[in-house]
Amino acid sequence: MSGLRFVLRRVALSLVTLWLLSVIVFLGAQVLPGDVGRAILGPLADPRAVAALDHKLGVDRPLLVQYWDWSSHFVTGDMGRSLVYRQPVGPFLAAALANSLKLAAIAFLLVVPLGIFGGVVAAMNVGRALDRIITVTGLSMTVVPEFVSSIVLILIFGVWLEWLPVSASWREGAGAFTQFRHLLLPAVPLVLVLFGYIARMARAGTVEALDADYTRTAVMKGLPFRTVVWRHVLPNALLPTITVIATQMGYLIGGLVVVETVFHYQGIGSLIYNAAKAKDFPMLESGVLMIGVVYTIATLIADVLYSLLNPRIRFGGRE
Repeated sequence: MSGLRFVLRRVALSLVTLWLLSVIVFLGAQVLPGDVGRAILGPLADPRAVAALDHKLGVDRPLLVQYWDWSSHFVTGDMGRSLVYRQPVGPFLAAALANSLKLAAIAFLLVVPLGIFGGVVAAMNVGRALDRIITVTGLSMTVVPEFVSSIVLILIFGVWLEWLPVSASWREGAGAFTQFRHLLLPAVPLVLVLFGYIARMARAGTVEALDADYTRTAVMKGLPFRTVVWRHVLPNALLPTITVIATQMGYLIGGLVVVETVFHYQGIGSLIYNAAKAKDFPMLESGVLMIGVVYTIATLIADVLYSLLNPRIRFGGRE
């Protein structure tokens, strides 16, 4: 029951967060420059035709009415119709989210073990040359913009060496291995950005766990150092790392605009960007809110894992 109460509290907080996000996204979309009817009909369209199209699309209604109409339909699974494509938003969003999930999954599977391994190795060699190399390299890669690393990787591995395709688009019906080859190069810039964050948190957690009383007690009992690391150090050292990994899930899903643009990939990041340019409110608002849902679920999973891995935390005792 205590575990159930913990999960219910987290779910309630997540619902409040998503509601606040929906309000912010809706209001933010309204302040975008331009007019929906003008964006659809073009700059030379007659003002009366633009006004008639705005009225037909319902974008001239009061904001409260528009928000209620959109949010009440969203919670039932109806994301509305695209103002640009005149078709339901759901299929567009589902296809783009599936593409982004593929790219994010590859980046996630690469960066998590690499980041944790790098952080643990750095902590085991704290103050030595290897520690400085891993730390400085990770922090340096973190500040390099994705478009810079993407262009460099395309030139090296796509143009000069010709090892990997420079486009993330593949032929229809391509197999899993072909899709992986096309997504591997776009995933590397994401790995370079996230490696520094994960490695730094893993290093800090490992250093703290190595200096803890329970680690010294285990060593004094005569346990092999490898056993001490696996049973006592890593389960506690990875606690802050789990939180960092969860907070990066939102970036992996929605912060891919640059990578998707450079590699010509039709993901949710590029979908939201194009919807913002065209003032396609249902597409824009539903896309951003869907990223919030994914981020919230990832954070909730991280909270549960944090409590399960830490024997000092009980579901009913602490937030």
